[in-house]
Amino acid sequence: MMQASPTRRQLLQSAACGFGTLALAGLCSDAAADANPNPLAPHAPHHPPRAKRVIFIFMQGGPSQVDTFDPKERLTRDDGQTLEFYNARNRRVQKQRLQKSPWGFRQYGECGRWVSDLFPEQAKHVDDFCLIRSMHTEGVAHGPATLFLHTGATNLIRPSVGAWVTYGLGTENRNLPGFVSINPTAAKGGPRNYANAFLPAHYQGTTIGRAGQSVKEAKIRHITNPELPREVQRKQFELLQALNREQRKRAGDDSRLDAVIESFELAYRMQNHAPGIVDISREPKHIRQQYGIGERETDDFGRQCLLARRFAEEGVRYIQISYSDNSATPRWDQHSNLKRHAVHAKATDKPVAGLLADLKQRGLLHDTLVWWGGEFGRTPFAQGRDGRDHNPRGFSIWLAGGGVKPGFAYGETDEFGYEAVTDKVHMHDLHATLLHLLGIDHERLTYRFAGRDFRLTDVAGRVVRGIFA
Repeated sequence: MMQASPTRRQLLQSAACGFGTLALAGLCSDAAADANPNPLAPHAPHHPPRAKRVIFIFMQGGPSQVDTFDPKERLTRDDGQTLEFYNARNRRVQKQRLQKSPWGFRQYGECGRWVSDLFPEQAKHVDDFCLIRSMHTEGVAHGPATLFLHTGATNLIRPSVGAWVTYGLGTENRNLPGFVSINPTAAKGGPRNYANAFLPAHYQGTTIGRAGQSVKEAKIRHITNPELPREVQRKQFELLQALNREQRKRAGDDSRLDAVIESFELAYRMQNHAPGIVDISREPKHIRQQYGIGERETDDFGRQCLLARRFAEEGVRYIQISYSDNSATPRWDQHSNLKRHAVHAKATDKPVAGLLADLKQRGLLHDTLVWWGGEFGRTPFAQGRDGRDHNPRGFSIWLAGGGVKPGFAYGETDEFGYEAVTDKVHMHDLHATLLHLLGIDHERLTYRFAGRDFRLTDVAGRVVRGIFA
């Protein structure tokens, strides 16, 4: 039987000229926009928020807490001694050789915080840090632990933190996505780390570039269509949109089709806004230098950090930048040659410090929550001759801005820096706390799927109120 009109798939195959063509949905009439309200429009929070947005600085691979922000005198004193520890990877108690840090520590700031010589630039900002030294998590391997950090689950297909935040709050800028992930890795969970899973597709992260690619080349793919004049694109869009609306009527309640229609509209608006935001050449020279842009070691990550500030300034709700690659061994994963931590610290220290200084001088730090950390920490005992193994039982992260106590340290690990023992903070607790700072009750932020109400923190999580300013 012949069809009276082409299907949307057939039309796309025969008439589409790239994503830029489809993105002309922004030319919809006001009446159509009213009939299909923007799902990314700002939503009222559950309670007054302390932060409006999050910048997550992901240090993939697990920086060592005892070599960065959690020095231990006994580890130094007993260097080389053999003691028994529970080995999380082997799931049994084993004799292990203690290994002191190869870096010194100095006190910084009015708070007198001890910081490793790895981070001389970040150390200048310790009076803005809320350091959590008692983190613990699930998963002893990178894959499960990274998924748990990003989604709250080690094995199930669950929405990412950014997707939950955007679902709960929408975006402040209707011309940009609510959730952006810059240079994400394809390894250790890959797209699942910024995906929407069973949430409507509006809430998935928009990626810019990919790990292993220079940030200079990182673009939003297919954001423009140079092949056709604007008027021709408009006519194509009007036909496409008419078909979409007709299919929407026939489909009934179909969030996937709603998401497609809305994504076209958002993409059109992005054509006029996103290219200018991604272009950092307009930034003053002294700002680019502040991030280490133009210096061999720091140029690439400095560009990520500057893009994060630019997106935060434009109202993107959740921004993730990743110091990562696509290899089987993530960058901070020093099972041997621990001294390579210095290479990664050199690449990230100045850019991160530049981001904090820039946010502060622009008045953005007070309502932007900056989160720095990896998926777990590392053992205080040696692996091989001079490495450290994975350690999910105790590690450090820091937060800044967004309503947390500045110049503050929360929680402790044991005398070796191996296991969180005082004021322990599970990853579920951190997620609950991040949501609370954004004005979201983690127990009320739910989505019904497969007959069950899901949430980021599953059936766990507590808000760590002790870190609030």
